[in-house]
Amino acid sequence: MVAALFGLFQHWPLVHISLEGNLKTHLEKLGTERREVKFQGVKTVSLAQAYALLNQGQTLFLDARPASEYLELHIQGAINLTPEMAEKGETQALTAVAKESQIVAYCGQVSCDAALKVAEKLQALGFTQVSAFLEGFRAWDEAGYPVDTGR
Repeated sequence: MVAALFGLFQHWPLVHISLEGNLKTHLEKLGTERREVKFQGVKTVSLAQAYALLNQGQTLFLDARPASEYLELHIQGAINLTPEMAEKGETQALTAVAKESQIVAYCGQVSCDAALKVAEKLQALGFTQVSAFLEGFRAWDEAGYPVDTGR
């Protein structure tokens, strides 16, 4: 009983926020702040900017989602490269890509960090024009932008 009361007292700000019905918003804000600090060196692009880059035809898009999601549907012309693949050095698809090429990594939705992880890893490998599209594939698909299936 004492432990429960101590825990309630210790976490009262979160309990109070939850009782007000604002816990989801508060946690999303904390997640955004954490991402801004952790991935501060990664440039980001908006949905409109990502679409404009696709239309220019000179940008490589990397889908950071699991292969099953990529195979189901992905941004037209995108290559699948998950954070795990990038960490293991499985970047064979990028061997012919110049280090100064424009690259945009994306994942499923706003709350996903996979695109940021891939972008950060590519920067560490020497790629200089890497950015992350944070709104994710869901926003892209909902906007009706070009998608593809399979490889």
